[in-house]
Amino acid sequence: MEVIPMGVNGHEISNALRSTPALVVDEAMLEKILGPPRFDDRETAERMATPGVSVGLVWTSFGGDVQFVEATSMVGKGDLHLTSQLGGVIKESTQIALTWVRARATDLKFSAAGDINLLENQHIHIHFPAGAVPKDGPSAGVTLVKSLVSLFSQRRVRARTAMIGDYYRAYII
Repeated sequence: MEVIPMGVNGHEISNALRSTPALVVDEAMLEKILGPPRFDDRETAERMATPGVSVGLVWTSFGGDVQFVEATSMVGKGDLHLTSQLGGVIKESTQIALTWVRARATDLKFSAAGDINLLENQHIHIHFPAGAVPKDGPSAGVTLVKSLVSLFSQRRVRARTAMIGDYYRAYII
């Protein structure tokens, strides 16, 4: 590090700064200083490349974890199908999320005004991929809504956005 006296004019200061070699911090140096990455962003980016997928943050006995929610639709009778180890509260949250999105379909520009039959002939499947982990609780509400809005709008959710919260309070990280 070079110390530059306060009385030196601007021209001499700029010359002094040019002579100082730049410190280049690359990925290897960052990993050496900070340690290995905690999460592999490639997996998240691959999953998030599809509309209907969102990331939620969940409470666990070990502190917390990242949970993906994957929503898909197909021609059907308008049923809602859920897969994973889901408790009653999260099943109810999923039904509420779908009802909320259907009720606001016109505002969200999924249907024309007056079209109350949105998704009537679409089967909705919501999957929580971490199947071995039991899931229950109201905090997935905003993540479920985001998955459904993403699915019906065909717009992807940003890969670096994770959510936790229910319908009256939500946190986006």
